[in-house]
Amino acid sequence: MNDVFGIVDLFSGPGGLGEGFCSLQLENKPVFEIDISVEKDAVAHSTLRLRSFLRKFGDELPQEYLDFLNGAAPEPVWPDLYPDQWASAETETLNLTLGDIEANNRVDERIGEIRKKRGDRVILIGGPPCQAYSLAGRGRKPSDLGYVAHEENRHLLYEEYISVLRKLRPAAFVMENVKGMLSSSIENRMVFDLVTADLENRGGSPEYQLFPLSAKVQDDHNVSPADFVVLAEEQGVPQARHRVIIVGIRRDLLNDAVEFKIPKLLEDVQAATVRDVLSEMPKLRSGISAREGRKDDPEVWRRTVRLAAMQIEEMSASLDGEQRKRFSAALRNISEQTIEYGKVRTGALGGTMLPSSCPEDLRNWIQDPRLEHLSAHETRGHMPSDLRRYLFAACWAAATGSSPMAHDFPEDLAPDHANWNSGKFSDRFRVQPWDLPSTTVTCHLAKDGHYFIHPDAAQCRSMTVREAARLQTFPDNYHFKGNRSQQYVQVGNAVPPYLAYQIASVLHDALRQLTFIDSLLPTHCGKEAIPA
Repeated sequence: MNDVFGIVDLFSGPGGLGEGFCSLQLENKPVFEIDISVEKDAVAHSTLRLRSFLRKFGDELPQEYLDFLNGAAPEPVWPDLYPDQWASAETETLNLTLGDIEANNRVDERIGEIRKKRGDRVILIGGPPCQAYSLAGRGRKPSDLGYVAHEENRHLLYEEYISVLRKLRPAAFVMENVKGMLSSSIENRMVFDLVTADLENRGGSPEYQLFPLSAKVQDDHNVSPADFVVLAEEQGVPQARHRVIIVGIRRDLLNDAVEFKIPKLLEDVQAATVRDVLSEMPKLRSGISAREGRKDDPEVWRRTVRLAAMQIEEMSASLDGEQRKRFSAALRNISEQTIEYGKVRTGALGGTMLPSSCPEDLRNWIQDPRLEHLSAHETRGHMPSDLRRYLFAACWAAATGSSPMAHDFPEDLAPDHANWNSGKFSDRFRVQPWDLPSTTVTCHLAKDGHYFIHPDAAQCRSMTVREAARLQTFPDNYHFKGNRSQQYVQVGNAVPPYLAYQIASVLHDALRQLTFIDSLLPTHCGKEAIPA
């Protein structure tokens, strides 16, 4: 029997959800493999395709790829070096917009091939873009819950997920989306109720049983919408990312299972913080925005930061005595540290290993001992006025353990924003304190870094793509295609792969209880220390 489950991955982005599933191993063999992944954005698709290509080599990444990541050589033309593996990746990853007639026909054709090859051993995963829910209920009547997408609504991406679910009839599915869907309503009906009804039913009859993954839910026959929210920081991700995760398993397969054990995430996963994944990375200076004839070089940067330090020295008056001491200590360190940090804006050699404080499983997940250099660890440029705000905010966080709110900023540092004092953006400049998980990494990082100020005041900057990727638990050997803004968008839109890996693990434990799973399969699943 072929024990591998095939995966259909929709709205794949750069591949965070698929990466987690494909990393699960049983006796050093993959448990899941992607048959097709679909992504409409061309740049994210190119990242997805590259990662698919690399998986063809198992844990042994091509030396040419490692040389590229280490800065020793440019990226090769992969089809010339490895035509078979590249062709396989191109077959697997589809750059299509679901809802287009031609795209849907291609996906339908592949679905037929997958069902013929896999039978019931197939899983559907993905997160339809949240914008789709603003239209999800239009044209809907209470009597047609569970319908296949109406022709007039084919442009709704959520409906495309439902349509594929109906055609594929996988053994199970995983759908991820934003927490906001719990509080949204359409035509006086809660979006979550509409969505779960569609996921459960086919033609008016129950086809899938839905499960929340939280171990805190004791009674799975009486669950609330909030029970489907997974808190990433409780699963060892160094980021407070709260998302709705809905798992469904086909009822006809469940009916034959004896004493079925409901899938649940572990409760005792060791917590991780910003310090655990960022503290040992190469220290960088920010750039100086090249506006109004400003020059960007190390000495200009040092002078700018030291002047900013002098200007904010008296701005800690509202702090208590001990906090004021810590604030002043952070400022005093800047004079010495700017000499060291002012040298580089891109990741130097070294700094690729995570500190011993990082939980071992997460450390093994992210770091790759074969790397001598961290790619995408390059800073952006900032205006001197923002450098002053970053410096103040980082010193404040060092003193208090939390990021300052708008009312904590001295008047001299207030930006010229009409809504600065409105309360709507009271945390417009947000430091990510060392000893907490970060706030949710979003694609807004592509616009500016104000919400992700580095906690080391002397570096005086926003976070790099690689730092955001570590907070999202992407392995260090995961390369994002495109320019820096496009890379930020990909990282911010992704599912944390380390969380996806845990979801894959508990789902597999549930699936192996079903009748079409070989009952003699061992129960232990693991992952190699170096993810490919």
